[in-house]
Amino acid sequence: MKRSRSLVMALVTALAATVGAAWVALPAFAAGATANFVKTSDWGSGWEGKYTITNGGATAISAWTVTFDLPAGTTVGSYWDALLTSSGQRYTFTNRSWNGGIAPGGSTSFGFLATGSGSPTNCQLNGAPCGGGPTPTTPPPTTPPPTTPPPTTPPPTTPPPTTPPPTTAPPTGNLPKHMLTGYWHNFDNPAVELRLRDVPAEYDLVAVAFAEATGTPGAVTFAVDPGLSAALGGYTDADFTADVQTLRSRGKKVILSVGGETGRVAVNDAASATAFANTTYALIQRYGFDGVDIDLENGLNPTYMAQALRALRAKVGTGLIIAMAPQTIDMQNPAGGYFKLALDIRDILTVVNTQFYNSGAMLGCDQNAAYGQGTVNFIVALACIQLEAGLRPDQVGLGLPAGPGAAGGGVVAPSVVNAALDCLAKGTNCGSFRPPRTYPGIRGAMTWSVNWDVSNGNGFARTVKPHLSTLP
Repeated sequence: MKRSRSLVMALVTALAATVGAAWVALPAFAAGATANFVKTSDWGSGWEGKYTITNGGATAISAWTVTFDLPAGTTVGSYWDALLTSSGQRYTFTNRSWNGGIAPGGSTSFGFLATGSGSPTNCQLNGAPCGGGPTPTTPPPTTPPPTTPPPTTPPPTTPPPTTPPPTTAPPTGNLPKHMLTGYWHNFDNPAVELRLRDVPAEYDLVAVAFAEATGTPGAVTFAVDPGLSAALGGYTDADFTADVQTLRSRGKKVILSVGGETGRVAVNDAASATAFANTTYALIQRYGFDGVDIDLENGLNPTYMAQALRALRAKVGTGLIIAMAPQTIDMQNPAGGYFKLALDIRDILTVVNTQFYNSGAMLGCDQNAAYGQGTVNFIVALACIQLEAGLRPDQVGLGLPAGPGAAGGGVVAPSVVNAALDCLAKGTNCGSFRPPRTYPGIRGAMTWSVNWDVSNGNGFARTVKPHLSTLP
């Protein structure tokens, strides 16, 4: 997010984030390799499955492919840490660029959601029996599996279950299935100044921008900005605290955003992770925030930020909302800092609202073209990377500017946001790019900012919020 309107639009035209589906040649099968399956949760109408691939041989595995059958009536929806193709009820998962190599004695895993009550059978790892897979419940086929490459048609678009697995998905904190998030300015700039209680009713989740660094690494602080207080004719910490409770009494959630364009919060070791958790918890206790938003635009260490967020959740409890607002470039490669953090904490993560603006042109999940910002194609193709790389649809939101003045590039009409949501959730209103499947659980939209939206006549909230109720 940006405090200043003097934004510099960074043009990025070629990024090799290897997220697009590709058919990889298989190495020779390494003796001793196994693929073991478990259902990590089961909620009756569906389940979450996990395969762990272990190299028990003496030589490294450079790539892997796991294939199996599912009975009629059972289908795969969302998946992570692998690429998927299918032919009928035969499913083929191949490694991604970062998890194909497995050293002797090492292991890796991938997971997926499925609807129906069946389990995988006839499992093969790189063309040989999985060994550690489940015991077949049906006789093996009398004909060998296909030896031709997978079909070129997209995988089935069967949506994931509308209710996430109860043992793995974090609590929603009574948030709507599809929600609108907006940032509220705790500073004075050319946008309209607002008391927190005056945030329009369309917003479900309000992120207060921003908590800032102190002299202690990792520690954060917050207070009502003196410039804002003066612009509002006097607005105190006590007024703000009362306003947090006012919004909560209306059924809204209020979280504290850490960072921003000029933020310098650094969590790079265990001590700073502890300082972050302790000081953020103190601010939550003092002001009544429902959670925290990570909006660090100057890099982060995923290992120690994950440690900090898990420590904070241990203090607050399972109702803690954890949001993120990375820049577009930060969500191009799953091995990168922000993306890795999101994947590492997806069991407690609420939503990632990527800033699909101030970005120039970037490759989408098809890796075939650079899509220019400010279009349906850009938003959908870039969101597709996250959805295909492991985040659940309910953890992905679309962040866009709230009209003129709010960003240096990538400003779109609210109708474009709605079209992108339709394309991702229903497969309708797409541009020339179409994602490989639909994601009915897509979480919603975010805007920078509430203040800029009010300055521009509330067009974003009044257009996007009603549209969210039309999504599946």
